[in-house]
Amino acid sequence: MRGILLATINAKWIHPSLALRLLKANLGPLEERCEIMEFALRQPLREKTEPILAARPRILGLSVSIWNLTATLELLKELWKIWEGEGMGSCPRPFVVLGGPEVSYLPEDAEIFQYADCRVLGEGETAFRELCGAVFDGMDPGAGDRLLSGAGKHLLVVNREFGQVDVSAIKSGYGLYTDEDLRKKLTYVEASRGCPYSCEFCLSACDAKVREFPLEPFLEEMRGLILRGTRTFKFLDRSFNLNTERARRIMEFFLEHFEGANPQTSAGNPPFTVHFEMVPFRFPPELMETIARFPPGSLRLEIGIQTLNPEVSALIGRPSYPTRELETLRLLRRETNAIIHADLIAGLPGEDMASFGKGFDLLWEVLSQSTGNPSEPHPLVEVQLGILKLLPGAPIARHSAAFGMIYNQSPPYEVTETAAVPARDLDRIKNFARFWELIVNRGLAEPGPSPVFDRFMTLADSLLARFGRNWGIPKAELLDALCGQTCFSDG
Repeated sequence: MRGILLATINAKWIHPSLALRLLKANLGPLEERCEIMEFALRQPLREKTEPILAARPRILGLSVSIWNLTATLELLKELWKIWEGEGMGSCPRPFVVLGGPEVSYLPEDAEIFQYADCRVLGEGETAFRELCGAVFDGMDPGAGDRLLSGAGKHLLVVNREFGQVDVSAIKSGYGLYTDEDLRKKLTYVEASRGCPYSCEFCLSACDAKVREFPLEPFLEEMRGLILRGTRTFKFLDRSFNLNTERARRIMEFFLEHFEGANPQTSAGNPPFTVHFEMVPFRFPPELMETIARFPPGSLRLEIGIQTLNPEVSALIGRPSYPTRELETLRLLRRETNAIIHADLIAGLPGEDMASFGKGFDLLWEVLSQSTGNPSEPHPLVEVQLGILKLLPGAPIARHSAAFGMIYNQSPPYEVTETAAVPARDLDRIKNFARFWELIVNRGLAEPGPSPVFDRFMTLADSLLARFGRNWGIPKAELLDALCGQTCFSDG
């Protein structure tokens, strides 16, 4: 019972946690006493509790996000039953530390804090190391800095000022990815932290400072991951193309490794893929030229459109250049092989159904245009229609009263109705989003040219009426239901 256990519940098995690896890598002399355990959301509870109990850690650190908060609370409740029950002598309770984006902003009386000893706010590479050192030294790490939780137990709060680490001084955690991680899962990497934009629905609005990892050491780390057989690089940078020259240098690095790959192995099947999140209004010609050199299937771009209504954009502090953004998408479709994943958000303050539908149709008109390549069987595009979430700490909460915003109080805190979009219509949009994902994004069928929003909404309504659900529908039954539908008659 002298070790540190870092654990989290990932949304899926293919999503390993870079955060845990960074915490472990930066423990200094304590790193050798630390173990990482990762679980998947759908794993049975027993498969999560038993390994933790068997490890008998002195410190248990849990990374909490919007997607695993409920599951983490369930896990902690079950663990505490055992720690405080008759078997406590054989299963002593560790010092429980919670960290991650979710618990950093939750109110002090949140239920999950009843099952923890400590809460680390913000970035934890330095704070967690110092905390562990104090615990192992037998010191009270929270003298004079305790808060009283809703349950009446004392909760230690660390990094109260949300101190940001010096990214040039921390040790990378990439070496802690296993060979199985690299071959079979997404490999999360970050070349920078923070975002200069202040979109109020995003927690990055609370961190306007962008910090870049030293470029050459970062590229050396990427070279090592390529040599180890990494299949999918997913960059966590919120605005990868903010610094055009830096973005091009990183992309050139990956292009060099594509060009050096064995053509026999890479033809039609690139040795790895790279995923970047980019803002749609920063695509100068030189960046577009670099993107155009990526071979088919090797580059995935996540483009955050969110809304094409300039008034709504201005209201929530998001830069808005609709004409430029749509032209960027046209160029990407026409001149590059990039797989394009474009995001829209429904339920933003002040945006009604007509405005959202118009934005969707404008977006699909651009994305569905033919590239002129007859060998392309299906457009390499996806539209992800998301529902606005009120993340704890996000400044968009200031609009709730003025725009009649009502949110679900449980994760993922989605808006349920607004003054502009009643609950029934938001439910219809959610159903639309689900069937769009099943049918269009997954390549089951094409919805035809724009305008498509109203037609597909009618289709989604009818499919829900037919099946009574929008999940667990066999593909053959869904295809049968699509036969003869006017939404697809032009596709």
